[in-house]
Amino acid sequence: MTTVDERQDGAPVVSLGMPLVGGSHVRAHAGTEGLEPTEQERSERLAAVRAGQVGSVHSWELVTAVDGPGTRMTVFLSGCPLRCLYCHNPDTMEMRRGTDVSAQEILSRLARYRGVFKASGGGLTISGGEPLMQPAFVRSLLRGAKAMDIHTTVDTSGFLGAQCTDEMLDDIDLVLLDVKSGIPETYTKTTGRELQPTLDFGRRLAAHGTEIWIRFVLVPGLTDAVENVEAVADYVSTLSTVTRVEVLPFHQMGQDKWAELGMRYELADTQPPTPELVARVREQFRSRGLTTF
Repeated sequence: MTTVDERQDGAPVVSLGMPLVGGSHVRAHAGTEGLEPTEQERSERLAAVRAGQVGSVHSWELVTAVDGPGTRMTVFLSGCPLRCLYCHNPDTMEMRRGTDVSAQEILSRLARYRGVFKASGGGLTISGGEPLMQPAFVRSLLRGAKAMDIHTTVDTSGFLGAQCTDEMLDDIDLVLLDVKSGIPETYTKTTGRELQPTLDFGRRLAAHGTEIWIRFVLVPGLTDAVENVEAVADYVSTLSTVTRVEVLPFHQMGQDKWAELGMRYELADTQPPTPELVARVREQFRSRGLTTF
């Protein structure tokens, strides 16, 4: 069974219901219904996860002009090592909140839309959470998509870029790289992690020849300092394969989710950036000759 929610931009989000693995239901999350998986089931699940046959999935959607070119099937995986203060999907932070789904199930769904992808220049986007927390599963999805000649995109913070092998890079057409700050201290304040892995992964992508779209979330009082944006723009301008920069204005549409999860939300009093601030930041990127939206 699937349920349909609505994303912040009004696009439909299809949440996956009971997991399908190898054509049969599994009981990996049955504990929530009073049924504990057996030791054999735990062992079989772990083997399937390690082989990339099964992953923890939050939801998926079919939408146009979001998360890459054309009409795309975007699969949101569960689990993320970052704790971004402005995260609008905190329910994707922990892998345990996802649903076990087989790679074959997702690829079967993907195959249904090959005609749409071909006509629109779209394809598969793997997002999260942080998809590279599940590298074996991502590898299986990428390989399966490329076997069907479907365009592939990975939406990542780059923090776990070391988990992405060269073979995986060969199967990725586009990376949406979320550069959350250019100043290390601001990055740590924003995410709870270090900036350097993201910088390293971006340089590796450029050296590999992988197309990059940069995403930068503009949060007043957090990431909007002139010197912070300058640092991001300076870095991005060194990456030869960047074809697009997206400045994404902060919003409060995910605030209720933090409350529902019993999590403290530190940006409750932060207002969205003014049009003037957004224009200033976009101009900082454009001054480097970067195509910016």
